[in-house]
Amino acid sequence: MNLSAHDLTIGYGDHVVGSGLDLLLKTGEVLALLGPNGSGKTTLLKTLLGLLPPRAGEVRLGDRPLASYSARERAQRIAYVPQFHAATFAFMVETVVLMGRTAHGTIFSRPSAADRAVAARMLERFGIAHLAGRPYTKISGGERQLTLLARALAQEPQFVVLDEPTASLDFGNQGRVMQEIRGLGASGHGVLFTTHDPNHAMRAANRAFLLRGGKGIAEGEVGTILNRAQLEALYGTKVSVFQDRDSGGNVFLPA
Repeated sequence: MNLSAHDLTIGYGDHVVGSGLDLLLKTGEVLALLGPNGSGKTTLLKTLLGLLPPRAGEVRLGDRPLASYSARERAQRIAYVPQFHAATFAFMVETVVLMGRTAHGTIFSRPSAADRAVAARMLERFGIAHLAGRPYTKISGGERQLTLLARALAQEPQFVVLDEPTASLDFGNQGRVMQEIRGLGASGHGVLFTTHDPNHAMRAANRAFLLRGGKGIAEGEVGTILNRAQLEALYGTKVSVFQDRDSGGNVFLPA
C-alpha cells in the first residue's frame, strides 16, 4: 500500500502554504522531508494525515482517496508522532502506550488482554518496559519520545508520520530515535519524518523530499539528492561536506 499526494495544494483557511506537490511513500521505506523553517513541512504532514483538508489536489491511501476513510480507519493505518507533546497529566507510561489501542476500540472501552499484550510488546521493542509504571510527566524527553513511538506502533499502523522526532533531544537520544526509525522501515512500515538535519536523513532514510517555499525542489534517493548544491539551494547557505571514514558516506555541516 502507498500513501501519496497528487498535485496537492496545502494551507490554512484562505492562506496557501504550498502547491503542486507530488509525493509517494511506500511501505517498507523511510522518506525524510527536509526544508527551512516556514517551508510548509508541518502543513504538508497534517494534510497527508487528513488533519487538514487539501486546498486542491488529492491525498490517496492505497487505491482510495484519504477523505473516503473514516477517522478510525485512518488511525488503523497511519500513526502520527507530533513534534511537541505537552505532558499535562501524570498518566503511567503503559497507559500512554495503551492509548494507541483506541484505534481498534473506543475511548470508553477497557483495554483487553490483547491490547495489553500489544502495549507490552511495544514497550519491550523500544526498551522502555522498565518505565511502564512511571508517570509520563516524570521521565526524560528522550524517554517520552520513545513512549510516543511505542504508542504509535500500538496502533498497528502501516505508516508512521513523525514531525521533527529529534527536536530538543540530546545527542544520545537523537541517535536512538534515528535507529528506531530505520528499524521501522526495515520491519515493513512506511515512515515519513521531517528533519532539519540532512545527516539524520542520510542515516535513517531511503529517500528524501526537499521542500522550500511550499514547493518540492527535489526528490530521490538520499545518496543522490543530498549533496552540497541541493542543500545550499534548499537552505540558502554555504554547506561543507566531509566523508565519514567508517561508513564512507557524506557528513554535512553549515560552512
